[in-house]
Amino acid sequence: MAKWNRRLTGWRGRKGRYYRKNLIIVLIVSSIPGFIIGALVYWMAGGRLEKELLDMHNRQIEQRAANINEQLSNLELMLAHWAFDPKFDYSLSGMDFTLNHERAWDITKTLLVMQGSNTMPRNVELYLSGEQPVLFGPEYGTVTVGEASLVYDKLLETEASTYWTEWAFDSAAPQHKELTLVHQIPGGSQKPFGALLLRMDPEKVGAMLRTMTPYDSGEVFMLQKSGGLFVSGSGSEEAAPFVETLRQAIAGRGSGGGSFLYDWGGDTFAVTYGDFSRIADEWMYVSASPISSITAPVVAISRLIFLVSSCALLLAAILSWIASRKIYSPVGRLMQTLLPENSEYGGREDELTLIERHWQNLHGQRHALQYTLTEQLPHVQQSFLHQLFQGYLYAYSEEDLLSRMKQYQWEAEGCLYVVLYIQLTGISSLEGKFRSGDESLVSFAAVNIIGELAAEHFEQAETVNMHDLSAGLLLMEPGAGPAAARIEAFCEELAATVNRMLKLQATVAYSAPLSAVTGIPRAFEAAKQAVSHRQFGGGNQIISLERPDREGQSGCIPQYSFSLERGLIQALRTGETEESERLLEEFLETLCEGGAKVIDVQQGMLQLLGSILHAVMVAGIHPNQLYQGRNLYAELSQIHEPGLILSWFRGKVVAPFLAELSERSDAGIRRTIEQAMLYIQEHYMDNISLDSCADYIGTSPFLLSKSFKRVTGDNFIDYLTGLRLDKAKELLRDTDLKMNEVAQQVGYQQSYFNRIFKKQEDITPTRYRELSRQEGVKQPPGRDAGL
Repeated sequence: MAKWNRRLTGWRGRKGRYYRKNLIIVLIVSSIPGFIIGALVYWMAGGRLEKELLDMHNRQIEQRAANINEQLSNLELMLAHWAFDPKFDYSLSGMDFTLNHERAWDITKTLLVMQGSNTMPRNVELYLSGEQPVLFGPEYGTVTVGEASLVYDKLLETEASTYWTEWAFDSAAPQHKELTLVHQIPGGSQKPFGALLLRMDPEKVGAMLRTMTPYDSGEVFMLQKSGGLFVSGSGSEEAAPFVETLRQAIAGRGSGGGSFLYDWGGDTFAVTYGDFSRIADEWMYVSASPISSITAPVVAISRLIFLVSSCALLLAAILSWIASRKIYSPVGRLMQTLLPENSEYGGREDELTLIERHWQNLHGQRHALQYTLTEQLPHVQQSFLHQLFQGYLYAYSEEDLLSRMKQYQWEAEGCLYVVLYIQLTGISSLEGKFRSGDESLVSFAAVNIIGELAAEHFEQAETVNMHDLSAGLLLMEPGAGPAAARIEAFCEELAATVNRMLKLQATVAYSAPLSAVTGIPRAFEAAKQAVSHRQFGGGNQIISLERPDREGQSGCIPQYSFSLERGLIQALRTGETEESERLLEEFLETLCEGGAKVIDVQQGMLQLLGSILHAVMVAGIHPNQLYQGRNLYAELSQIHEPGLILSWFRGKVVAPFLAELSERSDAGIRRTIEQAMLYIQEHYMDNISLDSCADYIGTSPFLLSKSFKRVTGDNFIDYLTGLRLDKAKELLRDTDLKMNEVAQQVGYQQSYFNRIFKKQEDITPTRYRELSRQEGVKQPPGRDAGL
């Protein structure tokens, strides 16, 4: 009460929580319009403007790309026009221009006119092949035969009469290539003897491409989709990392044009791409500009909006402070009148509710203590026992533990303690009584049964739920503690009750009487380890830690079948699901034979798990990715029943591995069958077999037969027979070959050919030929009728 009296008298000269609440309310009310206006302005001038800038940038790139496309089209039209001009007809072939200097001067002027009609070409050339190659560039000149064959004659060897290329005209510097438009002459001729060349100015071509990225940084290039031509506005190489990653990103988006944002080197680029339709080919242009350059106006506007909003918020805070002081002044005068002077009130409570809160605090404390005693004590006891069993209280002394147990209303002085560990098994064989995931529910029911039964036999018994089909039980009795025979009888009754009510088996391990609380964690861990030595399929088992030859410790050494392990690994590698499950079940049955112990069976299954994970890595699959980072060893260690172990292995380990192998093998199988089908179509007239075909494509006959049926729907022999008979019918209809010759050409002897043909077509080969040649009969009866 003295503290509250000081708080009640500690107000004069101070402003408390009520004042702060009013100040905050006024500040919030005055700031709301500013926040709304700032958000609207940012949305309109920031977000919308940024989107409009990006859209305008993309439209600008597309428009400039269209201009470039138009310039290239004009060059193509101009060159085509001149290529069909009579000046460049066959009369130039073999002409001696030293004698016909007027014709040479006319060609030179024509080439100068062509060069001056457009700013893009750096040079216009006319090349004429022959015994003495001639090159107008644009002046008349000659080239050696060796130089012409290395540089210019190759331009005449293409099937296309007009095309774009990147060509190195200096044989001494093959890395210096120029963008060149080539048109063979005469125009439209099947046997050209020369070519008109438009050699583009690299600087002007780069400047033309840079118009598609109006910023100082970024990348712009165009290339042939079929390969062989790449032009960059910044001088980058085709194999540059940024260019290569851009091409891969665009290839993943499909054909056509579009735009997207792409992160590279810590920057975000706005990428715009599209197609050019050039002569007999498709080009693609790509423009990548840093988004920071595009959105620079938006950044400036956003900073201005932030500055204006900050100033508005500061002004709102000043006005709110002034307004709150005016609003609070009547309350201040009232509190100065009601509360005594010389206060030390710290302002942590609302002034108007201070006295009321004082009474409510005392009332609430009384109810809180009562609630703790009546409602929370069992939960606190459970938490303490759980920590004690798990060894989390190892730092506490014996006196500290006894003191805490006394606080939790246990009579622990002079008592002996017995620790029991109960493990439930058999949930996997209940045929629907419990489903997967009901372990917590079953554990809760079992703990209730154990607690009620222990309360009937012992004065102090506390149960701890481990939530994994196991529970711990602590018995406390004064004096000599409970007798071993009494505990044994209780364990048997407990196991029988669990059998009757839950249809589960119970394994109970109990310790010798302990005189110290600090020994309880070690005894619990020992009991837990003893349960792991129980036998599989042994029904209820009672294990006493007092007996060195305790029940459940005996049993044969499990037989780890390495042959079954190898067979299982091989079945998994080949994707045989049914065989894998059969071998897995047989492997587990072998481990469990002869009364094997749980811990030994778990160790064997853990070893098998390691072998499977090794097979997964050998198959090129990362286990962490396949199993999503799960700790499979920890999961398997928590399973104590054969049925659950088998189900877990099938669903959590084997099934994902087989599914991944199936996905990876489908594409390879199709390629293998395609090779086999091509081999059959090329060698059907030879003596081929399943074995020879398997040797040719490098696989086993069994795998080839299985895969052939899976992909084509027919087995190998049926497909080969159908192909041979189709070829035989073509020969019977369209040729006059004899029957033995037809049989030989499709890989059969005549006698067998007649039998197989009659069996498949319901008609002899001779009759088939007769019917196929009768007037008005287009399709003889047989296997193909109606197709």
